[in-house]
Amino acid sequence: MENQRNVILAIGLMALVLFGWPYALEFFYPARPATIEDAVEAPRPGLKNADAVPDTGTAPKVIRERKAVIASSARIPIDAPRVAGSINLTGARLDDLVLKDYREKLDKNSDLVHLFSPAGTEDQYFAQFGWIGEGVVTPTSQTVWTANGSKLTQKTPVTLSWTNPAGQRFEITYAIDANYLITVTQRFINSGTAPAIVRPLGLINRTSANADPSTWTVRNGPLGVFDDVADFDVHYDDLDENPKKLVEYNGNIDWLGFTDHYWLSALIPAPDTKGKMAGNFRALGGKLYQSELLFDTTVVAPGKQIQTKSMLFAGAKETELLDDYVDAKGIKLLDRAVDWGWFIWFEKPIFKLLNWLFEQVGNFGVAIILLTIIIRGLMFPIAQKQFASMAAMRAVQPKMKALQERYKDDKQKLQTEMMELYRKEKVNPLAGCLPMFLQIPVFFALYKVLLLAIEMRHQPFVLWIKDLSAPDPLTPVNLFGLLPFDPPSMIAIGVLPIILGVTMWLQFKLNPAPMDPVQQQVFGIMPWVLMFVMAPFAAGLQLYWAMSNVLTIAQQKWLYSRHPQLKELAAKEAAEKAAKADGKGKA
Repeated sequence: MENQRNVILAIGLMALVLFGWPYALEFFYPARPATIEDAVEAPRPGLKNADAVPDTGTAPKVIRERKAVIASSARIPIDAPRVAGSINLTGARLDDLVLKDYREKLDKNSDLVHLFSPAGTEDQYFAQFGWIGEGVVTPTSQTVWTANGSKLTQKTPVTLSWTNPAGQRFEITYAIDANYLITVTQRFINSGTAPAIVRPLGLINRTSANADPSTWTVRNGPLGVFDDVADFDVHYDDLDENPKKLVEYNGNIDWLGFTDHYWLSALIPAPDTKGKMAGNFRALGGKLYQSELLFDTTVVAPGKQIQTKSMLFAGAKETELLDDYVDAKGIKLLDRAVDWGWFIWFEKPIFKLLNWLFEQVGNFGVAIILLTIIIRGLMFPIAQKQFASMAAMRAVQPKMKALQERYKDDKQKLQTEMMELYRKEKVNPLAGCLPMFLQIPVFFALYKVLLLAIEMRHQPFVLWIKDLSAPDPLTPVNLFGLLPFDPPSMIAIGVLPIILGVTMWLQFKLNPAPMDPVQQQVFGIMPWVLMFVMAPFAAGLQLYWAMSNVLTIAQQKWLYSRHPQLKELAAKEAAEKAAKADGKGKA
């Protein structure tokens, strides 16, 4: 009975570690809390008055078709190496942005991912730059700007300009690089006769209707880096429930914006302007939200001008590209837009190795197999010690049984004598568990990589595995697609999870059977339970585990040849088990 209780306790502890670890991390290492100011609603004409910067909280009830909206307004085309779209001259909005390298669905003929869409459309999402001011007429959402060029490309920046009735001139210059970074230069030229008070700003406005959900493994929604700390603690619901509908930040703002699973939009101040601004997230109602970056207010004398630089990242969260921007542009912690979590120090090296292998072989599935071989190779010395420990444990089993018989009524004395036996025989009963525990961080790191890295998105392997970031789609439940229905996810067990379960069962069969019958039952059922547990996970993760099992089986075969006493014991136990079964059958 005591052994049974110990086994049940061990299983419970393993389940607690497996499923409770992420919640424990959130408890002991909570994300940096946002500062919600008490006196929030100081007058901000540009943010609360449609005559300055648009408040789009009253979105039209009738959703307008995206293409029709784009076609109905004067625009400057965008044609960069990796993005396309246009700038709306009404309001100087970046509200049409398409990512050339990514499609909405696995089908190669599906639409390209459109990150930004105009106001009033179903996927409203745009960036805008402007000014708020006192004693000066500033551009509005209805202002029609004049462009000095016909197209925004990597080699040809575009400047938009507008002059108010007092002769004061506003200019916005957009320049785009080879990827997803747009540099924005805002100039105000006071050609009037009186001083003007202006405050430059940038904003990103979006709907949450098409936002990716935030989970304990991947946090999406409002995101920024403030005082060198990434803040994942603000969610769309938090803004809705906040009485002020506003969360403000002051001090050093590195960047802020909105993140989805694979995409990011972020306002980034130029390095020389940090510490001279404020930022916030706000709810506008109707599932609309806004992130805002406000620079310091400046008094501009007649005949003078001010210039402010900032950047807009709008694109895919490619790990190496984000790292390059951190190094080349000095954008602190932009790589944290990928929610690696607290194990980034281990997960990113796993990603870099996996990505390097992919670059060498051109297939992510093959890269995962090679990664598995490397990891198992590195752990091989530990596996050798594990098998040596198993052999030693089996060698002392007769002595342990003798102690159990001798001290069956004195548990404390039994434990003392068993520890003394382990010491004399130089046996470590926990040594056999070490490889399993060492694989846990590797498994978790690979899980995060396959879940988060856009590099895995829509990557095929072979045959029916067309997307390694999605579960195995082929299941015998519907006769591998012959029956016209999609089974529930909890029973839609794909081919890879089945292979995983079978290989794990074979792996356990090769191990010497546990002494305790309850342990035998646990190890007998565990492969089939894990088969169901792993079914909803990414096919890439299933491939890693199944391949790891195959390598473990081969490793066990080889190590049995090095430890014949284990092989003989396994054969003997198998024979005894068969004899018992035969005896029961005759009875």
